[in-house]
Amino acid sequence: MSNWNIEELFSPVQHKIISTDGSIQSILFKNETYLGQPTEVFAYLGVPTFPQGHSIPGMVCVHGGGGTAFKEWVEIWVSRGYAAIAMDLSGRDESGNRLSTGGPDQDHGAKFSTTSDWQDMWTYQSIAAVVRSNSLLRSIPTVDPLRVGITGISWGGYLTCIASGIDSRFACAIPVYGCGFLQQNSADDWMKIFAAMSPEQRQEWHDKCDPSVYLTSASMPMLFVSGTNDFAYPLDSLEKSCKLPVGEVTRCIRLDMPHSHEDGWNPIEISIFADQHLSEGVPLPTIKNIETRGNVIKADITGLSSIQDGYLLFTEDTNPWMNRQWEQASAKLINSDGIEAPIPDRATACFLAIEDQRGAYVSAPYTEIIVD
Repeated sequence: MSNWNIEELFSPVQHKIISTDGSIQSILFKNETYLGQPTEVFAYLGVPTFPQGHSIPGMVCVHGGGGTAFKEWVEIWVSRGYAAIAMDLSGRDESGNRLSTGGPDQDHGAKFSTTSDWQDMWTYQSIAAVVRSNSLLRSIPTVDPLRVGITGISWGGYLTCIASGIDSRFACAIPVYGCGFLQQNSADDWMKIFAAMSPEQRQEWHDKCDPSVYLTSASMPMLFVSGTNDFAYPLDSLEKSCKLPVGEVTRCIRLDMPHSHEDGWNPIEISIFADQHLSEGVPLPTIKNIETRGNVIKADITGLSSIQDGYLLFTEDTNPWMNRQWEQASAKLINSDGIEAPIPDRATACFLAIEDQRGAYVSAPYTEIIVD
């Protein structure tokens, strides 16, 4: 694992307020030096108003590729009673213009370069900004520092996975789409970039920048949210990543989930999981003790909210994971604590999923089926 100046990143963060709009502030905060020059990061910071003495949870929101600090995202969390911060990770201000004190851009050249010093690489700069955002949020008097979580979308999910292994102060982590093992299977254009690297460059990038290196140190509860056919972070890489954290892992893998920022912050499971770990909310249901007997897959289910539906998601393809056609069929709920389904004869992989009365959906790890 690469070196991080944890003591400095966990220290109070110097920041200045640019403007205020209701409960949302536009701010700049100090980050790492870049190419030898001091940098600042633009962010939206929102804090709901509560009676004095009332402590609130917090959420760090990390955007994906092509994104920026989203004010709407902060407003969503503030409306839920959370303090929230969303930072820009492309060296830009709220209008999309380059800051004179900005860090690296977020293009592929910045993300995949191995010719820069470690401190000048996009992953280092971005993780420093994410961890400092946590430090800043935790320093707000009304925020309970023991109840701050993180969620990120796409490249922000990638960063969330890394941050979960670096910053143990997070009480929960919710990566959406993002995962590790990018050199084994990921977006086609990324795989071409890796193929053009020398073996030494690939190893250096992996050791410094792949989330799989960091997830083994993640001890907080994690919720991985994605779809069966994500083009950037395919299901095999995602499942390998889910197996790494030492803390509890929950999966929410839906059939053909679209890939976008809005689709990445809308799932209700995200706020339910956050409330579960940060605000004593009713938890997501769980699927456990999965077993396959003959052509039947079954599992135990638990939850404080009654289960309304059960599903079997399966594919009959042997194509690359992001190109496989998946289908969803009904599964049988057994009493209130079990689920089972017949596995189609030609299935090559399948997994069970359940949905409770709130519409909250969780899924099990997929099972690969050997085809003769």
